[in-house]
Amino acid sequence: MDVISFEDFLKVDIRVGTILEVNDFPKAKKPAYQLKIDLGSLGIKKSSAQITNIYSKEDLIGKQVSCIVNFKPRQIANFLSDCLVLGVYNDHNEVVILHSVKKIKNGEVVS
Repeated sequence: MDVISFEDFLKVDIRVGTILEVNDFPKAKKPAYQLKIDLGSLGIKKSSAQITNIYSKEDLIGKQVSCIVNFKPRQIANFLSDCLVLGVYNDHNEVVILHSVKKIKNGEVVS
């Protein structure tokens, strides 16, 4: 991995948001959900997430997640994803989302 400066890190805008809506995404190449996330003053953002193997739609509603909000929007099939939900691959190559244990105001900056 390349070493980056602290200034490079500061360019990445990571915010906390609450998942409001989860829908199946049948047109995705790999099984995924379409998420709508409340990011406070930044509004509602959409994201595609390949997390169907360990999360049900009901598990995700109301969960606070960390998102990168300043990536260029990405077209995935017929869906425009405008933020990236952060996660970690587990031993089974499944994405475990990073989420807050305590309630945080939507839109707060992760640092």
